Amino acid sequence: MKTIIAAYSKDHQGSRLSLQSILHKISVASILPQQQLNKCMQLFSIVQWIFTFLIMGLLFLVLLAYLFFTSLWPVTALYVSWIALDWDTPEAGGRRSLWVRSWSVWNYFRDYFPIQLVKTHNLPPGRNYIIGSHPHGILCIGAFCNFVTESTGFSQKFPGIRPYLATLAGNFRLPVLREYMMSGGLCPVNKRAISYVLSQRSRGNAVIIVVGGAAESLSCHPGVISVLLSRRRGFIRLALEHGADLVPSFSFGENDLYQQVQFSEGSFLRSVQCKFQKLFGFAPCFFYGRGLTSSQSKGFIPYSRPITTILGEPITVPRIQDPSPKTVDQYHQIYTHALLKLFHEHKTKYGLGENAELRIL
Repeated sequence: MKTIIAAYSKDHQGSRLSLQSILHKISVASILPQQQLNKCMQLFSIVQWIFTFLIMGLLFLVLLAYLFFTSLWPVTALYVSWIALDWDTPEAGGRRSLWVRSWSVWNYFRDYFPIQLVKTHNLPPGRNYIIGSHPHGILCIGAFCNFVTESTGFSQKFPGIRPYLATLAGNFRLPVLREYMMSGGLCPVNKRAISYVLSQRSRGNAVIIVVGGAAESLSCHPGVISVLLSRRRGFIRLALEHGADLVPSFSFGENDLYQQVQFSEGSFLRSVQCKFQKLFGFAPCFFYGRGLTSSQSKGFIPYSRPITTILGEPITVPRIQDPSPKTVDQYHQIYTHALLKLFHEHKTKYGLGENAELRIL
């Protein structure tokens, strides 16, 4: 065997490579295809996620409407009947599935950036929690990976805690998408849904609210560190009404995943954004990332930049059925201070300078 290997191991100068060198090349050659496969799977996980949350609901809505005018109309009729009976389920705790949350595709999703969840304090399962997630970013990628999947080990780090990531209620009106979202533990971001989760007899429920909302995405730019919080008090009031402890969290790197197009004051598209802001409370943002086949081209794929989500110390909140504005303001100040403290304690560990400041808008 050694003779055969030696016969094929001559370089261009006629010298022989050592057996160790040959085996090293063979091992490297076997690793490269695995690395390429992992990169392909990571890219696939990102594409399927974007397709799911931006296209799948509308696609199935069109498909069911089309089937209604064909011989397969009973499919649409049955599903519409099911939705009519199941209409309130998203606001009544949903139907989470540990199997869906544990899909291996989420590990590739995590590794693409990569994303990690850092625990700083325990969350005792004998309490309920409202976790404030900052910043919103463009697509809330850090919040999704950490709280809707088990890829970063939420259940292992916080045993006995069931996370519910709150998102736009309109998503739960889209066929099939609503089932998929509920299976991951998502719920509508409205008072009824959040109150249901926090009022259950069983404790250990945690509702994650992206406090800045869609309006905050307009201030999402690489290197910009700001959050909409000064006028956001609804989640504080809910915490007081249900006696749910408040937990600040910050995702370092969330704003670095996309580039956002900025329009000059007075331009047509800027005026459109302003009108949306007045009418709906948020404005559409125009953004781009890397291309599907090349990281140098522009496209819809987020850039591969690390995201680190830090969960801070829980703030004990008393249960007050009808909290006064003064009490809400008091706990809002406590929460804001805790978020700023969390940011400053960890900023230098995750790519920010000592002079970096978090702006509260």
